[in-house]
Amino acid sequence: MDLEKQPQQPREPAVPPPADVLGADDIRASDADRDRIADILREAMAEGRLTADEHAERVDLVYRAKTVGELQPLVRDLPASSGSTAQSPVPRPYSYGPEAPEGPADNLVAVFSSSVRKGRWRVGGRTNAFALFGSVEIDLTEALFGQRFTVINATSIFGSVEVRVPENISLRGNGTGVFGGFEVKSLESTDPEAPVVVVNGYAVFGSVEAKPKRGKFVADLQKRLRKHLGH
Repeated sequence: MDLEKQPQQPREPAVPPPADVLGADDIRASDADRDRIADILREAMAEGRLTADEHAERVDLVYRAKTVGELQPLVRDLPASSGSTAQSPVPRPYSYGPEAPEGPADNLVAVFSSSVRKGRWRVGGRTNAFALFGSVEIDLTEALFGQRFTVINATSIFGSVEVRVPENISLRGNGTGVFGGFEVKSLESTDPEAPVVVVNGYAVFGSVEAKPKRGKFVADLQKRLRKHLGH
């Protein structure tokens, strides 16, 4: 006996609930929201409130977060958070240069090639370095630090990432080597306002190395400016 075939009903497209139904914690997080939380975590690590391992774990969760509600618990126990992602840390007048404008992360990629950043250049708050069968070189010895805290996320797969810093800054790091090497030579500057560079990441059949360059020091830009103006 033939059965009458029923026409298939088209599926309704999935739509998000109306905005007035969503709570504040359910709002999708923007890149600016994530960067503000990452800045709070950087300051907390620089002040000794978070260890390098805790910082790396929380930063990883920051960039995995989908909503504002997922970001807030990551800074709830830190004084700079004020319980809201809408507020950002107040810029501080550091002795080595003015605050740089906010912007996207710098990306250095080397795939079967090499990528080099050196000389006189302004360092952003976040730099991503990726080497696949290639090499990335980041030389900060003549760079202009526009903010106190700089994070370099380094990934090396059958390649190498080398970071060189001045001797009078603080250098910290946290990473893993899998059949490869991840080495950061830690430094702690005696100047509480000196730049802080943190190198995070991992190396798989490759190497990530960060260390000071002998005889290189970051300049006090304000002092040079006052001398130039005759103050």
